[in-house]
Order: sequence, then structure tokens, then C-alpha cells
Amino acid sequence: MESSRRFKPPWTLIRENSECYVVKDANGVTLAWLYCRDDAQRYSFGVSKLSADEARRIGKAIARIPEFMMPRQGFYPRGGGPRWRADRPYHVALEDRYIREHWDEIYALCRLNSLPLNATGEVIENDGVWRAYEFTWQMDAILFWERFEGRWLRGTEFHFPERPENLPSLKPLENWPKSSPRDLR
Repeated sequence: MESSRRFKPPWTLIRENSECYVVKDANGVTLAWLYCRDDAQRYSFGVSKLSADEARRIGKAIARIPEFMMPRQGFYPRGGGPRWRADRPYHVALEDRYIREHWDEIYALCRLNSLPLNATGEVIENDGVWRAYEFTWQMDAILFWERFEGRWLRGTEFHFPERPENLPSLKPLENWPKSSPRDLR
């Protein structure tokens, strides 16, 4: 028998009045107040407050925090092994040739987006040469895996999970030259 009970999202954004947005959890506990003022142009004392649009966008981002912290299905920790650390359980492998050709871009994107770039030193020979990188947070590993078309590691095998819906995109590099396959010859 299917339940007709509906669950509320973990955190919600509510416009309390014209000057305040409130972020509440599923139990109704207030987590954040975001004060705003739309008529800051008229008065000099309202300049320090956010505009209503800025407060709404910040509130929506705060309300999505549980979604980003929630473990994604199919992206499992690697498990035990000689190069496995308990505090960095998620491993992604990139092809060695790809790393050599795009190292500057990989390094710059990871720095720009605050993604850790911790190499394990492990070399995997499976249809080419692959190098493993380790991550503490699942979302960091997923973003790295998706952007650089890596392979998810589970044990000693490559794992091919489906791309999750609503995955945020990394901030792009500005004024970065596009790589062309002709340049690699």
C-alpha cells in the first residue's frame, strides 16, 4: 500500500514581511534571518542592508545546503585498499594523458572552485594509465568526476554511476584559451 503522506523539504525559505526572509527547517525552527530593504536608494541609512533580490537568492542557497550535504546514490566510498585513507574515502581516477595535456586548466579550475587536488600516487593500468585523486566530501568528488570526465573508483574497479540531476556547475575560467585537438599533434 502506497503512503499518501508527503514529506516537507528539509529547509524552506519564507518571506516573513517586506523587510525579512526567514529560512526554517522541517520542524519550523528558524535557522537564518535575512533582512533586506528595497528603498535603499531613497534613504542613506538603508544602504547596509541587502536588496530583496539579494536576500532571496542567499536564502535559497542556504535552504539548499541539506541537498548538497546529502549523499548521492551510486557514488559510494572506495572501500579498503593500500592507498585508502578513512578521512578521504572518495576516489576519482583521471587518465594520465588527459592530466598531462590539461594540467594547467585542471589546477586553475580546482583552485578557483576550492576543490582539493590530492593525488594518492596510485597508478592504475586499465585500458590506459590512470591516476587517482582522493576527496573528503562526496560533492567535491562528484564535481571533479563530472567536469574532468574521470572514473569513479570502488575498490579496485571503475564504477560508472549516472550523472545526478540538479548538479551545480563549477565556476568557469575566464580568458582561458580553448584547447583544440589540432594543438595536441
